[in-house]
Amino acid sequence: MKLGKTFACSALLALLWSTATAKEIPTAKPADVGMSAEKLARADEAVHALVKEKRLAGGVVMVARRGKIAHFQSYGLMDIATKKPFRKDAIVRIYSMSKSITSAAALILSDEGKLKLDAAVSEYLPELKDSKVVGGVAPKREMTVRDLMRHTSGLIYGFTGSSEVAKSYRRADVLNLNSSLSEMVVKLGKIPLAFAPGSDWQYGMSTDVLGRVVEAVAKVPFEEFLQNRIFEPLDMKDTGFFLPSGQLDRFATNYTSLGNGQLTLRDAPATSQYLKKPGLSSGGGGLVSTARDYMRFLMMVANGGQLHGTRLLSEEAVKLMTTNQLPKGIECIKFGTQIRHGVGFSLAFSVRFKQTKWDPQGRIGEYGWGGAASTHYWVSPQDDLIVVTLEQTMPYSFLTEFAVKGLIYDAIEK
Repeated sequence: MKLGKTFACSALLALLWSTATAKEIPTAKPADVGMSAEKLARADEAVHALVKEKRLAGGVVMVARRGKIAHFQSYGLMDIATKKPFRKDAIVRIYSMSKSITSAAALILSDEGKLKLDAAVSEYLPELKDSKVVGGVAPKREMTVRDLMRHTSGLIYGFTGSSEVAKSYRRADVLNLNSSLSEMVVKLGKIPLAFAPGSDWQYGMSTDVLGRVVEAVAKVPFEEFLQNRIFEPLDMKDTGFFLPSGQLDRFATNYTSLGNGQLTLRDAPATSQYLKKPGLSSGGGGLVSTARDYMRFLMMVANGGQLHGTRLLSEEAVKLMTTNQLPKGIECIKFGTQIRHGVGFSLAFSVRFKQTKWDPQGRIGEYGWGGAASTHYWVSPQDDLIVVTLEQTMPYSFLTEFAVKGLIYDAIEK
């Protein structure tokens, strides 16, 4: 995929045009986009029930169909102690929902002919040139940029686990936010890979390394690239690696759920690390955003790479983002013993390619992901449907997504 100077020029023109003409995604009554308002209200009831049961403090659900917002509701509280209602424009920690944005950044560079998806990562980050698999074994091939994007690189998360690789991640404190992306890569270069590139799928720091690749290729700080090439063109005005100035009142409190109707404070807005710019801009999990902003990103993808006349990505790039890209030999994605049968991974999202008992309410072709604070989103191309659900509840749970997904699909009438 190499469109070179032509695409770069059109991207610049699109940026200039979008700055002057950014507009909101239009709204519509559910009936006008073939949905039932009465059935969508059942999804509201389901979320209200979770709030009443204290399974979450509050949140928002935004539903778009045929390019229009058909349903947008808020529920419960942003902060339990002050009884502050959850705002529709609440700013939340989106954690791993950052990943698809980072993948889009890499594909922008690929469209421009500046980044090769099948190149060894070491071509851009020499620190990873001699990476060995655990046990000192040299892999058959180096990890590629494509491996980073689909989590087949050999990199993992070291937050938990008793393996020596996981322990090495913790000892090196690889995701220390007071460091930098370049320092992170130097640390990873000294730690063995958990598996040979392309031989397995494991969720991990691949996307954080991808952010450093973007930074190295673009020759600007990663956060600056995102701001200039994605956030500003799409008018994602409340998305970034720290809270926008003067917006503390819109920042939702993050809670820990004990799973029994008890919620305990995890991260208070007034003392959160998100009040200041981090040294390490984590493309794997560092962004804050809103339902409005994230919907604009997803709408751009669903529209084949453009929103309101502003093109960020080629249609070819979008196809790589929305279709299963796992290599032969890797059937589906998994987290430990949790195997998500029928679900693969693209260069940005999980993608359902087969109907199975795992999330039986999902549709074939559906793509999406979530974040550690139980934020979710999914897109069903066959239904021309996009859904974003935001809350701030850890550890990660499918509770809200699974509570409303079937109800929202059932609300589609034509």
